[in-house]
Amino acid sequence: MKKIIWAIAFFLFFGGIVPQVNAQKKIKAMIVTGQDGSHWWKGGSEAIKMILENSNLFTVDIHVTPTWGEDMSTYNPDFNKYDLVLINYGGTTWAEATRKKFENYVSNGGGVVIIHSSVVPMDDWKEYNEMIGLGAWNGRNEKDGPYVYWKDGRTIYDYSPGWAGYHGLQHSSTITNRNLNHPILAGLPTVWEHFKDEIYARLRGPGKNLEILATTHEQGRDEPMLWTVKYGKGNVFVTLLGHAGSDPELRYSMECTGFQVTLLRGSEWAATGQVTQKVPKDFPSEGVMTLRKEFKAPFNAYE
Repeated sequence: MKKIIWAIAFFLFFGGIVPQVNAQKKIKAMIVTGQDGSHWWKGGSEAIKMILENSNLFTVDIHVTPTWGEDMSTYNPDFNKYDLVLINYGGTTWAEATRKKFENYVSNGGGVVIIHSSVVPMDDWKEYNEMIGLGAWNGRNEKDGPYVYWKDGRTIYDYSPGWAGYHGLQHSSTITNRNLNHPILAGLPTVWEHFKDEIYARLRGPGKNLEILATTHEQGRDEPMLWTVKYGKGNVFVTLLGHAGSDPELRYSMECTGFQVTLLRGSEWAATGQVTQKVPKDFPSEGVMTLRKEFKAPFNAYE
């Protein structure tokens, strides 16, 4: 009898617990940050780390670049140690050796997420502009590619001359998902409300291998807010949402549930090519805005 009891105990322990521990390997991610003249990169990056790690899908390291005026050649991380690189950076162009390593990382299948003001810097790096698809400011104009926006159910490429980049005062916005068949958007509402944010418009760039996922109406047209780019074998997810101001009280854009969930889903897709996450009950909808002030889902979000 004792042998039977021990056998049952052995089965329950090794048959029940071990598979749960090994059920899903966490995605290893790094955040590149360290310079941004208009955004609180430290607080923003800390919030991004909390959002990712609170999901229990990611482990996250924050890599800080040299500050303004310092030698950028000293910044030379091993990107290949990670499944995903998130860029929350608005500063000096990286040194050539670092750029080449990153280009190889992405073209060989590394995942990338570009957040908010990270579409502004490094305009002089051709391959970075290919990766982000669309950029703003820093002298960008028609030489850098067309304006890209959404109209009449399709992506428009507008080659008219003009500068790139616009944002007005921060405000809430209505987001419309344009491809609900994409893994990042699958199951989400077609229309949802985003909390107060710095909304970018009039972006332009190479726009190669680009797919618009979501838009908002700004400056008279439907401007892309979320999109993907295929670069070599690598997947790139871009979100223009997620402004971070000068202190912890000004990270309200990142508290929006819609920002957090699309960031999580876009990050998983960029790293793995799929999304395993369920749609949470607290995701915003048309006319309904929700916040996750602690940068994590409420206890009953997935019940």
